[in-house]
Amino acid sequence: MREIVIVGGGYAGFYTAWRLQKKLRKGEARVTIVDPRPYMTYQPFLPEVTAGSIEARHAAVSLRRHLRGTRVIAGTVTEIHHADHTVTVRPEHDEDYPLSYDILVVTAGAVTRTFPIPGIAEHAIGLKHVEEAVAIRDRLLTAFDRAASLPPGPQRRALLTFTFVGGGFSGVEGFGELLSLAKATLRSYPELSADELSFHLVEARGRILPEVTDKPGAWVVRSLEKRGARVHLNTQVESAKDGHLVLSDGEEFDSALIVWTAGNASNPVVHNHTDLPVDARGLLLTRADLRVGTDSEPLADVWAAGDDAAIPDLASHAPGALTMPNAQHAVRQGKRLAKNIVAGLRGRSARPYRHGSLGAVATLGMGRGIFQYKRIVIKGFPAWLMHRGYHVLAVPTWERKIRVLAVWLTAALFGRDIVSLQSVQHPRDAFVTGSDPEHTPTRRAPRNAA
Repeated sequence: MREIVIVGGGYAGFYTAWRLQKKLRKGEARVTIVDPRPYMTYQPFLPEVTAGSIEARHAAVSLRRHLRGTRVIAGTVTEIHHADHTVTVRPEHDEDYPLSYDILVVTAGAVTRTFPIPGIAEHAIGLKHVEEAVAIRDRLLTAFDRAASLPPGPQRRALLTFTFVGGGFSGVEGFGELLSLAKATLRSYPELSADELSFHLVEARGRILPEVTDKPGAWVVRSLEKRGARVHLNTQVESAKDGHLVLSDGEEFDSALIVWTAGNASNPVVHNHTDLPVDARGLLLTRADLRVGTDSEPLADVWAAGDDAAIPDLASHAPGALTMPNAQHAVRQGKRLAKNIVAGLRGRSARPYRHGSLGAVATLGMGRGIFQYKRIVIKGFPAWLMHRGYHVLAVPTWERKIRVLAVWLTAALFGRDIVSLQSVQHPRDAFVTGSDPEHTPTRRAPRNAA
């Protein structure tokens, strides 16, 4: 059998493996997927995980449960050596080892792009993984509990200040959902007032949501500001030392939570640790049929899809246009990639990937959303329903669709669950305290910790 190795279990990797196990004949090839996490994260649900509208586990799709015909390796690919058809795998608690392949699929996914801003590495948190979304929610709820026990003043004001850096889809959706959670939670805290809440969205460009046109983007800014948020356009974070934010527009404030969503960067294994061809941004040079290489010099038996691949956008009229690094493309690229690999195994030609955008839809919090398809723009509650409808259809497997719908129905009947479980990040504290009455855990969150 030929060995097919897939690097990365995100959208593109998961859908490639999922389709391959349905299309491959018995004994035709063996598929191996390598990823440090045992699940695929459905990232469009992460903003709703931060708001408690979706259970965290329901935004994760188990690789082993749904890829039964695929060998799953829990580890990170640290190097790709196509010259000798091997990748280097690093398990979490073991030595690196080489893994050979006949066919390689690179779908490693992007990483959060950061900048050397003082304090960001120590105090900020990203929003690309389920664990981060859960931590953001728990820290907001814990901040409410701590603020309610303090008298009005600078410390209480800092605990009720929340900042998102980055005005793309991830940042705006997370910001809107967390704002909705805070407003809803406030009803359970008579000690606190709405005037004490402070939400800041910081964006270096002159607009947010670059996936929609100017007018809908400006409407989103106005909508957020009507709800009490501050949107800082053409503004950068200059410092975040000790949770004290200094912005380029001259404003300074303490913030209990700093969420960094200021774009993506190419995965380090693709950018720095491979002999495969990459462009100036560190993306794999990829043809329209998803084969790595150029039209004149394709590489045999190497394919790529998703955020780390520079794939020509055949549906665009702009010269040199590449497909957007989003879930809509990654899912469809994975499906096309599986078909092309099977075609190659059976001596048939690969077909190019072509997909026209279905539009852009975003949640801005409970009951609020924005949708645009070409010149069609829908705002408010109808757009929010479209967002939920689209993503419950898009999330893979019926099992996950039903679980998500059940949670939404429960929330509609009984409201949000506002219990913080931040203590699960330190599960041994209660055990240590109970076994030694004189021992008191010293682990406390810093005054302005993210």
